[in-house]
Amino acid sequence: MSVSPAMVEEMSSEEARTTGALTISPVFAQFMDDELLPAIGVDPALFWPGLASIISDLTPLNRALLEKREEMQQAIDAWHVARRGQAWDKDEYTGFLKSLGYLVPEGEAFSVETENVDPEIAEIAGPQLVVPVSNARFAINAANARWGSLYDALYGTDAISEDNGQERAGKYNPARGAAVIRYATEFLDATLPLDGVSHADVNAYGLDHPNAGDVFVASLANGDTVGLVDPSQYAGHQGEGTRCAYLFKNNSLHIEMLVDATHPIGKDATANLADVVLESAISTIQDCEDSVAAVDAEDKVAVYRNWLGLMQSDLEATFDKGGKMMTRSLAQDRVYADPHGENFALSGRSLMLVRNVGHLMATDAVLDADGNEVFEGILDAVVTTACAMTDRRRDDMQPNSRTGSIYIVKPKMHGPHEVAFTDTLFGRVESLFKLEPNTIKVGVMDEERRTSTNLAECIRAVRKRIVFINTGFLDRTGDEIHTSMQAGTVLRKEAIKQECWILAYEDRNVDVGIACGLPGRAQIGKGMWAMPDEMRQMLDTKQAHPEAGANCAWVPSPTAATLHAMHYHAVDVRARQDELAKREMASLDDILTPPLGDVSGLTDDEIQAELDNNAQGILGYVVRWIDHGVGCSKVPDIKDVGLMEDRATLRISSQHMANWLLHGVVTKAQVLDTFTRMAKVVDRQNEGDASYERMSDDYASSIAFQAACALVFEGCNQPSGYTEPLLHQYRRQKKAELAGR
Repeated sequence: MSVSPAMVEEMSSEEARTTGALTISPVFAQFMDDELLPAIGVDPALFWPGLASIISDLTPLNRALLEKREEMQQAIDAWHVARRGQAWDKDEYTGFLKSLGYLVPEGEAFSVETENVDPEIAEIAGPQLVVPVSNARFAINAANARWGSLYDALYGTDAISEDNGQERAGKYNPARGAAVIRYATEFLDATLPLDGVSHADVNAYGLDHPNAGDVFVASLANGDTVGLVDPSQYAGHQGEGTRCAYLFKNNSLHIEMLVDATHPIGKDATANLADVVLESAISTIQDCEDSVAAVDAEDKVAVYRNWLGLMQSDLEATFDKGGKMMTRSLAQDRVYADPHGENFALSGRSLMLVRNVGHLMATDAVLDADGNEVFEGILDAVVTTACAMTDRRRDDMQPNSRTGSIYIVKPKMHGPHEVAFTDTLFGRVESLFKLEPNTIKVGVMDEERRTSTNLAECIRAVRKRIVFINTGFLDRTGDEIHTSMQAGTVLRKEAIKQECWILAYEDRNVDVGIACGLPGRAQIGKGMWAMPDEMRQMLDTKQAHPEAGANCAWVPSPTAATLHAMHYHAVDVRARQDELAKREMASLDDILTPPLGDVSGLTDDEIQAELDNNAQGILGYVVRWIDHGVGCSKVPDIKDVGLMEDRATLRISSQHMANWLLHGVVTKAQVLDTFTRMAKVVDRQNEGDASYERMSDDYASSIAFQAACALVFEGCNQPSGYTEPLLHQYRRQKKAELAGR
């Protein structure tokens, strides 16, 4: 985006920093010069020219990659238009994509070479949180979600039925508490089995002290003692006397049994078992991208400052809860004595990765020599790395990375050349800060079609720094629809989920990851559970992710992380990956088959229901994004079920409506009418929010409503179907309106 001379003049009048070829926003210059650069001991006089050099050298490469995306999409559109009405020919289509350079030749087999990877990524399978780093409270809660109470997670969610007098509402319900304990006991019996008895039969827990070291034992009512079926699961203890925490390990995950005779629960519980604490969110992605609404320098600095605070361990959040002010900070480490009496510490926090933005967007935090906003992804790489260099914890805290690595997740890359560009970018950042090569590790999000179809070569491009691949249904579907926009009408959204391409995409991601040697060095991840209030359903279904060979999968909350952790106790993911390595690779032909179909058999009511669902979801998310700068929140769907929404959800819904509009399934007037009716629904759903601005009072003046409509009516022309360009445009407009009031 080009910035006008007047805008540059305004920045200058506010004492913007002009350094060589760069013009730096005052708020960003202050943050860098006064906060970040002193924290890492880098002289601004050396930093700014170094940044200018990176921007000057890499901007043309970044721009060329975006131009290549557009050229390929135009060629694909033309190919489909020319063949409308013809039978689908997968061989002809595949040949065309090869000739276009969309599909690249696959090289010889290889294994990744990433070194200095923390065990939370390389060895431990478990839940992964994704959280907007712009929200300090959420960011801290996610970092602290490494450990979670199973009792609390069960009691406070629908994981435990409310039938038979087990209601959640009101004061503590002993009947519900008893159901929680029964559930937890069954989990312990399955995960930490005792020799010949159930944990329900135990009268007391304790330690025996043979010569080889402490051994965990359970005492029965008749005075007999039994041990674990596998005594090696016992890992240590904390405390003594009436309050003691016993630590165990299963499938590389820890479990803590808290015995406390004075605890409100423990005093009446069998064996005084007051709680079962699970190692939960093993890793957390602190997000600067899809869950964040950062449209200008001020927003970017707020994002960067929170990431810096996490790395320095001094980020705090103070908030009102029930009329009482509370302050959250990062959790301390957990110290235990091992079976031989030696003290050791386990981190009290998730291993944190940071997700940068992709290659597309630009930011006004820095302007180049031509007055253009610099590519945001370039700036993110530099600044988030610098923040992570402060990962020198307080004396009583372990560092985020005990191997000295910096973990950056990179989204929305299209194919191996764009991944290679990220490798080049990270190398330049390492040189700027005099870091060892490959200190910066990369997570490659497999959420764009050209990456899915060339995944092995994408991994090869970063084989010395890759630590993560994953699948994401929503973004991937959004790109699928946009790439094949001119090919024909896509199916209803629920039907798309059952098409061969998505099933092959999910399997092939795991197949390629295993074939490229990721197990033991990197994560193979699966996507988000989007319904934070539907925990029983999550427990029933999300075990499919570790069974599919994924050693991490996304969850929307610390509570969900604790519940999902049980799945990794039930499934030995590394053993499962060994099994899956023997199966045939999922079909590339299936992945290249678009989810098209004849929707002429749908009734008018069915078509309208699909429109209503899409439009309500778009409006519910966009109104918070535009009016309040909230990039991720629990948004009620059309049935008033809360869904955790971010831009990925918006992308698929807007592209789906744009496709049906393009192919005449619906009309523009019908879409607009749907938006106006659904705006009233969203207004009703937000009646309890005093800061909410109703859209239906004046559609023409509601910037949020106009943004939602634009996402559909201009959807075919948006680069790769992304929502960011329009969201940023309208959010900036809204911020200007708010500033002028």
